[in-house]
Formats: sequence, C-alpha cells, structure tokens
Amino acid sequence: MPVLGALTRRVGHHRWFGAAARLLVPADRVVGRLTRGRVVALGLVPSLVVTTTGRRSGKPRSNPLLYVPDGDAYVVVGTNFGQARQPSWALNLLADPAAEVAVKGRRVPVRAEVATGAERERLWRLLVEEWPAYEAYVRRAGGREILVFRLVSDGRGVPGGSGGRD
Repeated sequence: MPVLGALTRRVGHHRWFGAAARLLVPADRVVGRLTRGRVVALGLVPSLVVTTTGRRSGKPRSNPLLYVPDGDAYVVVGTNFGQARQPSWALNLLADPAAEVAVKGRRVPVRAEVATGAERERLWRLLVEEWPAYEAYVRRAGGREILVFRLVSDGRGVPGGSGGRD
C-alpha cells in the first residue's frame, strides 16, 4: 500500500477529513472525467465513478466512490462521510437501480442491489477492512440507516479481473 494511501486510512476517521473530502469531490469528478475513470480519489483507495439517473431531474449524475470487489460485483456504501442524510447517489439508486460504473477506464452497466441481513454484515466487514473510518462515519450519522449496495454487472461488462482491486 502506498505511503499516502496508508496515511489517508489513518486520518480518515477524523471529522475534519470528511469535511475536506466533501470539498474535494467536485475536483475528483473532474479528474475522473479527464482521465476517463483511470484516476479517482487520487489513486489512494480503490475507487470507481458511479453514474445514476437523478430521481428528480432524470439527468445522469456521477459520483466518485470507494469500492470493494465481491466476486462479480462492486460494493459501495452510502455513509455520506457520516452526515445525517443519505447521499443523493444512494437515493437515486433506490429510485432507479440501473446505473453505470467506470473503473480504471472501463465502463460497466450495473444494477444496484441493497444488501440486507447476513449479506449486509459480510459486505460491511469487507468495506471496513478497506476503509476503517466507516465505523466512525456510522457513529456520526446519528442512527441513520447506512445503505450497502452491490453493483452487479448487467452482463454487458465483467466486473472482475482488471476492474478489481490491485
């Protein structure tokens, strides 16, 4: 793991980190767009760009997210850096589970599945292993349900292989 990535994981639980990261999301979107999804989150953590359909606007909405691979799927979580409200991208997926992810320059059409029960717990452990700060985000979210999604390929792309974590 690169030194900068390890440092990022160590400070990720601090409240100031969440605030700073939220400010950097627009810049991260631009970098992701310019590199066609090859560089997201400055390459510090395994990241993808999910493009959802806006539930009110009907327009495409793209957001960079940390992910963990799970077999044929990408797993993402709606912590919103510990804020009390759900992230818009998660609400968009609840309204319309059809989406697209860009991972390392590959675009894959996916369908979002909300994980529940034992499956959610298994996926949560994978997520926290990759980003321990998620535990702090849950505490700060004030009891809000944290949604965990499996983004499963709709068959026109293959999530495993080069799209997974290095």
